[in-house]
Amino acid sequence: MRAAFGADGAELEWCDGLGWRAGRVVLLPVTDSEQARWVARSLDHLPLPGLRIARPARATDGRQIVGGWMAIRAIDGEPADGRAGVDDLVLVSLRLHQALAQLPRPDFIGRRDDVLARAERMAWGEAAADLDDSSCGRWFDLLSGATKPVTLRNQVVHGGLYRGVWFYADAPPAIVDFRPYFRPPEWASALVVVDAVADNAAGIDAMERWSHLPAWRQMLLRAVLFRLAAGVLDPGTDEVALDRLRHVAGTVSRFV
Repeated sequence: MRAAFGADGAELEWCDGLGWRAGRVVLLPVTDSEQARWVARSLDHLPLPGLRIARPARATDGRQIVGGWMAIRAIDGEPADGRAGVDDLVLVSLRLHQALAQLPRPDFIGRRDDVLARAERMAWGEAAADLDDSSCGRWFDLLSGATKPVTLRNQVVHGGLYRGVWFYADAPPAIVDFRPYFRPPEWASALVVVDAVADNAAGIDAMERWSHLPAWRQMLLRAVLFRLAAGVLDPGTDEVALDRLRHVAGTVSRFV
């Protein structure tokens, strides 16, 4: 596989949970070929002022996917000390989604049927929330009763920025692991805050600081409903993760 992407002989090194670095590329397993091709095609030349993105690298024969693997170009820079704060991540979200605003809706989004896709539709009331009677399922039922229709504009958004941004001491932040959704950009920012609260890296004060964003309380509700549904649907969710989901659900309930 290294030879296919011009990295024959390079040592393999695990790269921050993303994939295997081999020389100047990072090799990633492809679980959704349509999505991988869309990312390679749509983001390769997208201008991102003040940000960087993990750009795709083609194989030596021009292909984007070889044997179930794709590659991105390695990102240069000295990693920043410590984890970035939630406000820094929300600012990255706002800047990124301004740049993504004109991308058309990817066709494959409507065909996805994995856990995250089903959870997203449940969170937005587009699919029945057939969840078990666990505490997280009951939290979903409780919070879904507070949702209201919103009229925000949908666009391509990154649905995992809390762990999908790398910060550097000597270079702009880099966006990695892009899974596109077609929802309001405020929802993507709300996901950042919800994920930070679940990780005990933020609290209700972070929700308050961004309350000037349009339909913010509704976006927080949709974000936590998405995470709750995904947690219940995923058989690999452990008790620690469920505790975190209950914690963020309780925090959001006090704010909204």
